[in-house]
Amino acid sequence: MNFRNGLDSLLRPEDSVLVLIDHQPYQLANVNSHEPQMVINNTVGLAKAAKAFGVPTILTTVIAERGGLLFPQITDVFPGQEVIDRTFINTWQDKKVVDVVKATGRKQLVIAGLWTEVCVAMPTIQALGEGWDVTVVTDASGAVSTEAHDLAIQRMIRAGANMMTWLAVAAEWQRDWARAESAAALTEVIIAHAGGSGIAYLWEQQLLNTPAPAKAG
Repeated sequence: MNFRNGLDSLLRPEDSVLVLIDHQPYQLANVNSHEPQMVINNTVGLAKAAKAFGVPTILTTVIAERGGLLFPQITDVFPGQEVIDRTFINTWQDKKVVDVVKATGRKQLVIAGLWTEVCVAMPTIQALGEGWDVTVVTDASGAVSTEAHDLAIQRMIRAGANMMTWLAVAAEWQRDWARAESAAALTEVIIAHAGGSGIAYLWEQQLLNTPAPAKAG
């Protein structure tokens, strides 16, 4: 196994490409590893972060005519962008998807999807075997059971994949708060999708903008 160590192993927005796989109604209906609303929230947060950092994002579904369209909360982040519909369960066997990814010229492949044990694991393992640097966003993915999710993660780790949560990915892309061009956009994503962290930020701003009480007498 090649261990991920050192500064060069961290994600960089200029080298990353995000692939969101099969966030569709049929798959979500049997997600039992995570609370479904959390999966939607985290995936949209990840998508918005990618857009804020200029990370190319590929949207793909499998037989959408039967499984349902990609969640509108995701497509709303990328209005007008084509959603690539496949017949292959394994996204990495679909030439159109792979060609679009390769056309970005980037080698840090970031993947999230439903289900973890099927539609995430298969492309991850294949892409790793082809030399890609693959990161799986575990909390923007979900499986039919906790066991299925955990076993899939173990399997992908053994194959050499990197595991992260969506907020950790966003923080790694930002890396330095002095990067003002993305910091403001990321802050808006955190407010909308990072739960307590977003609320705490708003509270901090409230306190900073509250005049100190006048001294008595």
